[in-house]
Amino acid sequence: MSRIVDQPENYFSQFIRRGDPLLRALEAEAQAEKIPIVGPMVGELLFILAVAMRAQSILEMGTATGYSAIYLARACALNAGRLTTLEIDPGFAARARKNLECAGLASYATVACGAALPQMSAMKGHFDLIFMDIDKIDYARALGDCHRLLRTGGLLVADNVAFPDADEFNRAIFSDTGWQSVPLLAFLPGHSPEKDGLCLALRR
Repeated sequence: MSRIVDQPENYFSQFIRRGDPLLRALEAEAQAEKIPIVGPMVGELLFILAVAMRAQSILEMGTATGYSAIYLARACALNAGRLTTLEIDPGFAARARKNLECAGLASYATVACGAALPQMSAMKGHFDLIFMDIDKIDYARALGDCHRLLRTGGLLVADNVAFPDADEFNRAIFSDTGWQSVPLLAFLPGHSPEKDGLCLALRR
């Protein structure tokens, strides 16, 4: 079997697609203020997944200043769809709305301020894609509503599943026949942290 390239992290770091000035400004802001963001690699992944599955209805759980929301809303703009993103912190929610407006995406996204779990429990209808990025301790508690709100064949993407607090979620989704899931341990440049896990799960 052939060996992989030497210093793979350095090698793959050269293939990071840097975003536009707004995204780069948000990356600098996140670093200065210690705001955890998904970074350009996971942002591109979210965009590609949403466009590939032609997602027209996307739910994001945890938006912070709107970095990942911009990637998802850009997919919605291509798919004639709409993003609903939930943020518990009023200050972050206001900043996310402003950043989405600066990106020209305000008509494709709604930022709802409040805790994700109560908001989700009151929701009806179906989403094509859900991106989960709230407190990891709440991941397992949110799983039931994610299953209820996703259409059959819809995709759940969960960030930070290498965190200890995500252990209950990892075990629950792995053993639940209502999901077909794959956990990926990866090097994710610009992500917080850069070595972390992502879970991709199909709603069955």
